Amino acid sequence: MKLSELADGIASGGNGRDVEITGLTSDSRAVRPGFLFAALPGTRADGAAFVSDALAAGAAAVLRAGEGSGELGVPQLSAPDPRRALALAAARFYGAQPAHVVAVTGTSGKTSIAAFTRQIWTAAGKAAASIGTTGVVSPTRDDYGTLTTPEPVALAKLMSELAAEGVTHAAMEASSHGLEQRRLDGVPLRAAAFINLGRDHMDYHATVDDYFAAKMRLFDTLLPKGAPAVIFADDRWSSRAVEVAKGAGATVITVGREGGFLKLKRLEHERHRQVAEIEAMGRIHRIVLPLAGEFQMANALVAAGLAISTGVNVDDALAALEHLKGAPGRLDLAGTTAAGVPVFVDYAHKPEALENVLASVRPFTTGRVICVFGCGGDRDTGKRPIMGEIAGRLADVAIVTDDNPRSEVPGAIRAAILEAVPSAEEIADRRAAIARAVEMSRAGDTVIVAGKGHENGQTAGGVTLPFSDHDEVRAAIAGAGR
Repeated sequence: MKLSELADGIASGGNGRDVEITGLTSDSRAVRPGFLFAALPGTRADGAAFVSDALAAGAAAVLRAGEGSGELGVPQLSAPDPRRALALAAARFYGAQPAHVVAVTGTSGKTSIAAFTRQIWTAAGKAAASIGTTGVVSPTRDDYGTLTTPEPVALAKLMSELAAEGVTHAAMEASSHGLEQRRLDGVPLRAAAFINLGRDHMDYHATVDDYFAAKMRLFDTLLPKGAPAVIFADDRWSSRAVEVAKGAGATVITVGREGGFLKLKRLEHERHRQVAEIEAMGRIHRIVLPLAGEFQMANALVAAGLAISTGVNVDDALAALEHLKGAPGRLDLAGTTAAGVPVFVDYAHKPEALENVLASVRPFTTGRVICVFGCGGDRDTGKRPIMGEIAGRLADVAIVTDDNPRSEVPGAIRAAILEAVPSAEEIADRRAAIARAVEMSRAGDTVIVAGKGHENGQTAGGVTLPFSDHDEVRAAIAGAGR
């Protein structure tokens, strides 16, 4: 694609020279001959410092925030918001995207909502995909991923690939990082959703209000006016989200116990499922959701709202809830002991998520709730005692262990948690902690292994070694049975 075509209406400059662009990147190490290199300002490094490296690798043009100083020998483009310019240029370069794309934001539940929306669409006969923390799932792929919201060039390329394979409907997670860093700015949205807001990423956002504002960019900047905004009505931030969405001109649809469109009238909890009565368009629908935890019902209602907003019949969308499969590592039943104790693996690695998952298993637990958890290193340190307090309050037995210590001293992380829950048992080795929880469990108990969910590795000291909570749970159950 010619630079002039790529940059038209997106960035200015170019020094009158039109060159063929063969790719785009903001990583100087990924530059190939003919690429446009986006020299983006960052929190750790400024891309302008790597322009010479990009040119040496064959960059054909450079995009930057301001007017470039000096002659580079290649066209220089400028844009007041170069991150947004890169996202728009990437979308233009890669072309077609699925016709119906929705995005969901919030602190917890995004992965499940994206997966549930895909499943509802699929049940309605749509060629559907989901994109998020656990990767990309479509009719032709199931690729494990690492980023909640892919960076804009990778996302534009992915969307083009999905469209080429026939995907017409795609649901994706919108993280606060992804929204603030303009990763979704090149994706035309048909609908968007908000599920909740809790404490997370306080190592990145200055305040919770800043965190919320980053989330709300989905509605006040990216969602077209008049498009549906599905808001879960029962969160303490819901009214503010409704206010932002309405102020931006969205058509607001609320779901939940306080919802106006899909209203949860009644809910009965059973060990592996929930029976709900949902009022929709003046009718009561009895739905059996084959997943435990009231938060999963909230996720399912948001997903149904997104599916209905993109053309699925109300009856069909609600009927599809009875066949949903949980996202990997989200209150995932990893095994059952010989005594009948269910052992769940959950990705809960932030306070509200841990609170939700512990509260969700209490209605069907006649014995003790046993919780194994830790906190990740190089992340928000303030949440460690908060999570300790939650575990001490909602679990009958808390076992504090290592999560992903990363570059931090593992013992220091555990100590910060234990300050708030001194009664907890401390077992540094996660494998041993899981085995201890399984071994001590007895009939009527429920075991929760929280923090890593779908992850298949543990990072400590800069090294990631294979580790799966699911595998360890199964091994512990097998060992206990001998």
